[in-house]
Amino acid sequence: MKVELGTLKDKAEDLVAFIEPRVGTKPTVSGSEVEIDDESIRKGLKPKHIKTYLKRFLYTNDLRKNYRVHVEGQELTLQELELGEKEEEEMEKVKEKIEEAEAKEKEEREEPEKAPEPEKKEEQPKPREKAEKAAPKERADKAMPKAKKAKGASKKKEKDED
Repeated sequence: MKVELGTLKDKAEDLVAFIEPRVGTKPTVSGSEVEIDDESIRKGLKPKHIKTYLKRFLYTNDLRKNYRVHVEGQELTLQELELGEKEEEEMEKVKEKIEEAEAKEKEEREEPEKAPEPEKKEEQPKPREKAEKAAPKERADKAMPKAKKAKGASKKKEKDED
């Protein structure tokens, strides 16, 4: 079984390390191809299983969006997808937004003390406070607590009277 890597030939060793435990044998690398001996492959392993392993490898390396796996008989090919101009522009915009957000987070972490304080607004008086301001005498009367008698004070007075 052959796997044609195309532009991913620099990741061949990583791919071999990823596939080896799943296939049961060590694939050989030659140029931009990885060859797996059909005789030493685990029993029941078909090209569609290898395709799944290749897709998992691409996903774990964040390459799945840029490549597809094509199967023809016993030969698998990793094909790089060509993005259109619009898609490339969208990818660039997304990357720029991510970079800006990271920069803002970094600034906030570095200078939390220098962050501008929100302006204090004058509080609007509550309706209850308006009424209290209108009648300050009544408020003063209500605010004055009544004098409490100390415990035993009334008993002493009673004894003194006797």
